[in-house]
Amino acid sequence: MNSRLKVAIVGSTGYGGVELIRFLQHHPQAEIVSVISSSSSGTPINEGFPHLTDIMVQDLDAVVVEEIATRADLVFTATPSGVSTQLVPQLLEAGLKVVDLSGDFRLKDGALYEQWYKKPAAPASFLEQAVYGLAEVYGDRAADVPFISNPGCYPTATLLGLIPALKAGWIDHRSIIIDAKSGVSGAGRGTSLTTHFAEINENFKPYKVNKHQHIPEIEQVLGDVAGEPVTVTFTTQLVPMTRGIMSTMYATMNGSYTDQDLVELYREYYKGRPFVRVRNAGVWPATKEVTGSNYCDIGFAADARTNRVTIISVIDNVVKGAAGQAIQNMNLMMGWEENLGLGLAPVYP
Repeated sequence: MNSRLKVAIVGSTGYGGVELIRFLQHHPQAEIVSVISSSSSGTPINEGFPHLTDIMVQDLDAVVVEEIATRADLVFTATPSGVSTQLVPQLLEAGLKVVDLSGDFRLKDGALYEQWYKKPAAPASFLEQAVYGLAEVYGDRAADVPFISNPGCYPTATLLGLIPALKAGWIDHRSIIIDAKSGVSGAGRGTSLTTHFAEINENFKPYKVNKHQHIPEIEQVLGDVAGEPVTVTFTTQLVPMTRGIMSTMYATMNGSYTDQDLVELYREYYKGRPFVRVRNAGVWPATKEVTGSNYCDIGFAADARTNRVTIISVIDNVVKGAAGQAIQNMNLMMGWEENLGLGLAPVYP
């Protein structure tokens, strides 16, 4: 008898969905039983993704909750914001487990979601039910729950970089400035003037300055860690590369700490968590060093002259920032080893 967990992927024609396929193909305890797309149902998935030829031999299914429920145990919803708001409650009520990759259930305050996302919020009961899946921080809450809301890509890189120092009281939360850079895959597969080759090639530009929808998510988690409201300055920038996020954070230190002090603090905080790699003092990470992997690499530069610290955190936005962390959360949900099926080394160069 096949005892593997049967999983379905809604949004299989997006970058997050196709990365889920890449990793789940090698997962020893999970089996993909349905790849789903509302826009391309009935067509072979390799028509849109020729690299999956002879690897994923399935036609795309339509989004029919009743049919999904007869085939799957768990559903990944890799959908645009606003779609999961309607779909996820139906999936949960049908008895399915869900890991949602959209932003629809990350914020506990529905009014705040509507303010930043400009869409109707999900019912409050489902917002409350969703476990926020920042695995290295809240992983103990994920065991045996039916519903996890996967963090955003920018928040993942930023929060993993800030939380140990904030929790230890080493930085002043009122001083935090975040400068975050992303590759263009973060904008999704749809075409737009912003991501047009001629617009982004040999270019480097900010967008949604002080208005990015991930700001309240970052502030919500930092506030939870600090035990009081936290407000940050957050600037996002688009760089001419396909994958990767680098989040560079600046904060005033509450005391005198060296690079080595920070290395030891972070290594102790993330001890036993396989996907956070803390660099040696004076060594800073680069996006290419995590490409295609579920790793988050972190480095530091403490400045005694200004009494400020610079924290640099890098991830692959479609793996640790989306599909990889979603699988990590599935593993925690099911009581499996956290790194099961995620042991791929970064692609280099």
